[in-house]
Amino acid sequence: MPLHIARGSSTRLAWLIGHTSGTYGLVFYYMRWILIVVAYAASAQTLDLPKTVRQGGTLRIHGTAAALSARMDDRNIRLFPQTAGGSLGLMPVPADEEPGDYKVELLDSNNAVVAATTVTVIDARFRKQNVVIQQNIAELKPSPGESETSAAFRKNVSEVRYWSDPVDLPVRGCMTSPFGVQRYLNGKPTGDIHGGLDQRSPTGTPIHAVEGGVVKIVREWNLHGRTVGVDHGQGLESMYLHMSKFAVTEGATVKKGDVIGYVGSTGRSTAPHLHWTLYVNSVPVNPLEWVQVKPCSIANATKVPNKH
Repeated sequence: MPLHIARGSSTRLAWLIGHTSGTYGLVFYYMRWILIVVAYAASAQTLDLPKTVRQGGTLRIHGTAAALSARMDDRNIRLFPQTAGGSLGLMPVPADEEPGDYKVELLDSNNAVVAATTVTVIDARFRKQNVVIQQNIAELKPSPGESETSAAFRKNVSEVRYWSDPVDLPVRGCMTSPFGVQRYLNGKPTGDIHGGLDQRSPTGTPIHAVEGGVVKIVREWNLHGRTVGVDHGQGLESMYLHMSKFAVTEGATVKKGDVIGYVGSTGRSTAPHLHWTLYVNSVPVNPLEWVQVKPCSIANATKVPNKH
């Protein structure tokens, strides 16, 4: 059976005549090209993301096993192989990210782009919040090493994933302060954005780990008070502040729901409550994308009166 060569392939045919022998050589050559095309098609990827994300949000980025990292603007994150197949990474969108269009790209082992799409960051319209606090508490300074230890904890990215989606609430109290509000102390702007979520809860209430993980911080600090930090793996971490007592030690492995401490009012705090933060690849993100909790005003309005 004759082997037909496409028109315009004279140069390739001359090369084949010089480097292959007979029909078997031609077949081998074309099979090789077919395999290259098939391999390329198999490695082709798409990037399926929401068209918009709010400031403080988290993008869950899925790729094939060949995708090792993702990039959004100048931020790079690792993607991790998942037991169900493919890879997954968490891309944080900072609370102060400028609204607008951003390119999100999947990268392979050579840092080459294998898929890309555009996501629009929209203004979350965070409010302002004034906190009235005693002057001596307002003037508290960080303990030696407090800021450095907290920063090192946030930057850590570990291999083992303990978390699932969604996470659990650490306490059942209503929300007194949401993520992202611009903080004022005694009427003066601090320049800070509230990086976590505050829940009202009485002193001594057990605080539960929102997910499983490894306890990396158990410290008593001036600003944060008694603090626990848990690494949930693959870029997700949580931190719990102002505790009255600890219930874990550094290095311990905890499961979702385990008691890690008790509500208090230590550090820069005006009353018993829990301030807790979710970090995604070192950036504080909005916990309300991971859990559901009612503001205290709504919770009080919908509370059923005790008839007894």
